[in-house]
Order: sequence, then C-alpha cells, then structure tokens
Amino acid sequence: MVKVSVVVPVHNGGHYLDDCAPSLLGQSLGPDAYEVVYVDDGSTDDSVARLEKLAAAHPHVRIERIANSGWPGRPRNVGIELARGEYVHFVDHDDLLGPQALERMYELAVRNRSDVVLGKVSSTMVRPKSVFKRTVESCTADNFQLMETLTPHKMFRREFLLEHGIRFPEGPWILEDMPFVIAAYLKAERISVLGDYPCYYWLKREDGGNNTQSMFTDRHDFFGNLRHAIRTVKEGTEPGERQNGMLHRLYRAEVLQRVSEGEVLNLEPQERQRRFEAVRAIALEEFPPAVRDGFAAVTKLRATLLEEGRLDSLVALADRIRQVRAHTEVDGVRWQDGELRADVRLSLLRPDGEPLALVEQGGRLLLDPELLKDVPGVDEWEVEDPYAHAYGEFIVKDRDREDWWFPEGELDIRLEPLGEGRSRLVAAGTLRVDPLSLKGGQPLETGPHDVWAFFQLLGIGRQPRVGGPAAVPGEGAACGPALVGSPARIAIPYWTKGGQLAVDMDERLRRLGTELAARAGAAVGPRPGDGRATLALPLLSAGASGRLVLEVRVGKGPSAQTLPAFITAGVECTLSLADRIPLPDGRHPVTLVTATAPKAKTPPFAVAVLRRGRVVRLQEPGAPAPAPSFTDRARGKVRRVLKRH
Repeated sequence: MVKVSVVVPVHNGGHYLDDCAPSLLGQSLGPDAYEVVYVDDGSTDDSVARLEKLAAAHPHVRIERIANSGWPGRPRNVGIELARGEYVHFVDHDDLLGPQALERMYELAVRNRSDVVLGKVSSTMVRPKSVFKRTVESCTADNFQLMETLTPHKMFRREFLLEHGIRFPEGPWILEDMPFVIAAYLKAERISVLGDYPCYYWLKREDGGNNTQSMFTDRHDFFGNLRHAIRTVKEGTEPGERQNGMLHRLYRAEVLQRVSEGEVLNLEPQERQRRFEAVRAIALEEFPPAVRDGFAAVTKLRATLLEEGRLDSLVALADRIRQVRAHTEVDGVRWQDGELRADVRLSLLRPDGEPLALVEQGGRLLLDPELLKDVPGVDEWEVEDPYAHAYGEFIVKDRDREDWWFPEGELDIRLEPLGEGRSRLVAAGTLRVDPLSLKGGQPLETGPHDVWAFFQLLGIGRQPRVGGPAAVPGEGAACGPALVGSPARIAIPYWTKGGQLAVDMDERLRRLGTELAARAGAAVGPRPGDGRATLALPLLSAGASGRLVLEVRVGKGPSAQTLPAFITAGVECTLSLADRIPLPDGRHPVTLVTATAPKAKTPPFAVAVLRRGRVVRLQEPGAPAPAPSFTDRARGKVRRVLKRH
C-alpha cells in the first residue's frame, strides 16, 4: 500500500532538483510505502532529463509532463489526481525533507485520523512559528495559530481533498496556497501538528528565486488574489469571534504589512501610493470593524490610519517604529536541576534610547508621545489594553542545521512603573535549556546552539539575541561547563563575540581543556590503594551519569606521556588517571585530550607532582609547590653530605 504521495511541481528546477532529490528518496518510510510524483510544468531547461534519470534509478519515482501553466497550482492539482497514496504531501523542488518526515507525519495522521498534518518547518525565509512549539495530536481551525502557516508544504488526506473538492487556483495566481490551505483548515475535522521533529526545510536560494520580490508585478494580481483568500475565510465561517480570529492574521500580516516599515519605506512614491490605495480598499471592504478593534495598540493605530487614508502618517509612523529596538538584560546564567538557566528581561527602547513608555493622563493610558512626535495628525493614541496580544518566548537555534527549538521557560508580561505617571511593558522570565530533551524530547546535536527570544509588546515585535552586546565585554564563558547525558557529553555555555548566549555541544567550537584551565579547582590527592590519582574539576554534572573517557597529556616536549583517563560525573566531577607515570621527579603540566577535539591545543588545567615515578599530587596550575616532607628533607641532607665527600 502506498501511504504517502509526495507531489513536487517543477519548472526549470536545474541543479535544485539534484539537491532536493536525496531528501525525498532517502525517507525512512521505505520506498515500498511512498512515491514521489514530479509534475513538470513545461520546463525549458534540462529539468526533464534530470527527472528521467531519477525515475530510471528509483521505481517509486513518477514523472508527469504538462504544458506550462505559469504557476504551481495546476501541477499540484495534477499531482492530487495522479497520487496513489492515502496522504499527499506537497514539496517544492528547491526545498528539503527531514529523513524521517514522512514516517513521523504519517504515524501522527493515522493515530488521530487526521485530515491535515503540519510538519515542523525549519527556515531561513521566515522566523520560527510558535505553532510548532509542541506536538498537537488533534485540533481544528479554532486554533487560530494555524493561520500563521498558510504555505502548502503539509500532508493532506487525499480522499478528504477529493470529497470536498479542495484544489489550488490555476494559472499565474500568486498566493495560490492561501485559499487552498484555508479551505482545508475549515473543512478538516482533525488537524495535527508535529512539533518535535524538523520535517520541512524551507531555505532561501542563493539566486533569490524563491522569495516574494516579484509578487507585485503586473503579471500577478496580488491584491485580487488576497481578496480571494479573505473571502475563503468569510464564506466558510459565520460572522463572529471565530471568523474574526481567522481574519486577524490576514489583516495584520498581508494588509498592514504593505504599509509597515518592512515594506513601505523602501518603495518609490508612485508604487507606495498604488499599494496603499489597493490595501485600503481591501481593509474597508473586506474586514469587519471588530477585527481592527482586537489589535494591539500600534497595530490598531496603523489600521486606523490606513482606513482614514493617511499615507503620510503611516510612512512617518513606520519610520519611528523602525528605530525602536529591543533591550535585553541577562543575569544569573547557571546550571540548575540539569538545565542551563538565566534570568531574562526584554523591553523596548525609543529611538533616543529611553524606555518606550505608557503615560497615564486623566485615567487613560496613552502611547509614548515621543514615539508619535513626528507623525502628522496623531497628537495622542490611547492604549485601551496594554496586554493585548503581548507575549514572549525563547528560541534556541541549532546553528549547523537551521533547526529551531522552543525551550521551557515562560516570559510573563508586566507593566512596570517608571515614575511620574509613566510605565513600561516588560517581558521577563527564566530561560530553561535542557540539553537532554530540548530537541523534541531528544538530546541536542553536536555543535553550537544560539539562544534568541521573540517578543511582542504593544504590537511591536522584535527577535533579539539573548544577551546583547552589553552582556559581556567579549567572547568568553557564560558559566562553567557541564557533563550531560549517558554516556556523558560535554556542554559548554559561552558568550559569542556579539554577546549572545550560546551552548556548544561536544566541543565543536569551545574546548573543555581551556574552560577547565580558566576555572582550575582544588587539588585532591591520590586515593589510597586504588592506583589512581584524582583531581576535583570545576565541572558540573547536569543530568549526566557514568564516565567521560578521554586522555591526558602529562609533561612537555618529546618526553610527554599520553595516558588514558576518565571524568566521573557526580556531585563533584573528578578526573582520574594512573598514579604511576614514567617521568622525572618534579612538576609536570597536564593537558586534556578529548575524543571530540583530539588535536586541540589547550593550556594546562592541572599540574602533576611526581616523585620516583609516582603521582603524589594533582593540583591546579597556579598552586605553589608543596613543602618537602620530613623524609624528603632527610634524604636531601644525606645526598648533600655524600656529595661533599
């Protein structure tokens, strides 16, 4: 039985087809359980030849050629008709699937009898979506977060699509995915979200071919197609709270985006006026007033200025908002209960560096007058509900893989007084990164992981680095390294050169030996009778068990000895190595050699004191040499006497 049909529309895909194909052909679901259906939309390059080569080598690959239709809608519809799978998953030819994507999504779908399954998206095109924060077994379109992801890169039950006649608009139709996905959301009895595994990699092309820079050309009726998407919501819902909740995203992200700082400030005056008039007509004709009334303060101000026809005010407001920046404060970075924790506060600063304030006046809260100073016709703006749509969350990015994870830790929204009737909104809370479970319940991968936050206050959203340039004077340790997991692994928190909090797993960038040398601990003598010398290390055990096996290099130059050793995780982590080493009496530096960084040059983190080939003491590098014992003093006296005679 074919469980899943992967439908891939293709037009002049070139080498991106070869880049994408391995992720489609190597799925853990197994070649007998799924098929890949390429639908070529009249390519004029060598795409067909590339596809035929794939099909010849892989029996579960099929190719269908059609006359050029001008956009992916028709090829996807053809794919739905040709598909033999129980479910259909749409993939663009320049994107990638995670190796277990189809298997995991299909299992979730079958378990819940889902009509639609959303797989976690990792992207360099858009910020991480909190809809993928956790796996949701079953929900409906009443979960308004679903409207944050309207791309077609999802899994749909094929019979569900056929039964309800859900198809993509065909021809050169920009935004063709919106009405399709919205219709599916509205008709679906059960929708599932897979949040604990990266299923779809939506990556920006180096040639910019998959961005939206061309969607406003004369060839595309962007605003007419946007109306179609809006009406899909209105036709599928009754007026009221549910409809308004679904329309909220379309007004905010598709309409107001055209008159916000990300776009309106970069347009030539004629194009700016054209887009303004088009979105104003949509705002006035398509959205009930209650949608605007539910916005946060700044968002509602934009909507009001748009509907009143005040383009000059919108441009001035966009210029002011563009200059508002995030302010982060990070304290108390520490390991606690197996987690990396930090106390974080996030707020907004005006262009002059002062807090973005709310001003109490006559029993009302007003938006900071300094923010509105240069906005024509806006003398004041009341903030009816400062907490409306205000929220914050932490995000951890796997720097090597473009994967984003949402750690534990709530950011509470607080209204803090500034004095003289002024106050500010703050998102504050404790970051909690568990290296053993952050990756969808699994341990983090090897490599650096950067800590970010996203927060929105008063309708102004920012995604700052957790830390910021003022966190530390430069790159350095954030707190001590830790052992995590079983077998034990190395986790090293540090500040990047830009002052961002990060965690390096398994010494991809940072070195345990260097960290230990900078934090040398107290000396411990050899344990009696066990034939090993031990040293307490400035290393925590954060949920680790067992031993970390490694090697140490004792001494310098050609005579240095490389010896097996291990670090034992516990309340106090200790290094243990053989207490007999064939080196001369004296003090010998000890450096670390780990399996993850075997050739790394690190400073000594300890000194081995040897007498007659035996380690009598391991101590930190800066510790003074031990005073000679009575026996040593007697032996030395005898040697000096014999030498004179």
